[in-house]
Amino acid sequence: MEVKKNPNVDPKRNSSLYFLVGLTAVLMLTYVSIELKSEDPRVEVETLDIADNMMGEEEEVILTMPPVQKLPPPPPPAPEVIQIVDNKQVIEDKKIETTEVDENKAVVVVNNASAYGSEGGTSDEIDEEVPFAVIEDVPVFPGCEKVEKSKRLECFMEQMAKHIKKNQQYPEKAMEDNIQGRVSVLFVIDKDGSISNVQVRGPKGGELLENEAKRVIEKLPKFKPGMQRGKPVKVKYSQPITFKLQ
Repeated sequence: MEVKKNPNVDPKRNSSLYFLVGLTAVLMLTYVSIELKSEDPRVEVETLDIADNMMGEEEEVILTMPPVQKLPPPPPPAPEVIQIVDNKQVIEDKKIETTEVDENKAVVVVNNASAYGSEGGTSDEIDEEVPFAVIEDVPVFPGCEKVEKSKRLECFMEQMAKHIKKNQQYPEKAMEDNIQGRVSVLFVIDKDGSISNVQVRGPKGGELLENEAKRVIEKLPKFKPGMQRGKPVKVKYSQPITFKLQ
């Protein structure tokens, strides 16, 4: 019995066709691979370098302005009128006195004590009025004779205040006219201890107050006179008296 092959299962039936298809596919792949262009790595490197250079140039391009400079102040205006000085002025030569001492010339010694009097001399007494603040021995108010010398000024002022308070009277007319204020009294305690040269100065329109203040001072008792260099002198004293309505 002869065995027959099935033509549908013959492996060599379509071998040529398969060969052509494979060959065609290989050729197509080869063609495509040849035609496909790969990117040049040098181009990429150059592109990056150009980009970096561009960015660097952009960073370096910085606009800077020069610092503002202040203008110098304008010069002062010229004077309108120019005065011409005469150079022909005559300068007088001043005589310069010498300060050298001549040893052969006699020196005159002035005794200052002759003007105020010395304790043991026979010169004239002091006629000028000495201020109360600089007197050596202040005038002694009656009643202060036994007080220590260092406390006589305090006793003087206490007794003066008591005398004014005791003898001061407010003028009725001044009270009616509502006149008040402070009266400054300046007087002299003479060489014999009496009061002289009484001067008063009060507020405006206060003639009545001035007269009353003068009357009170003129009623002062006789003092023991002030002493300067052991000699009695005139002493000037100032005393304020206040008139105030309650």
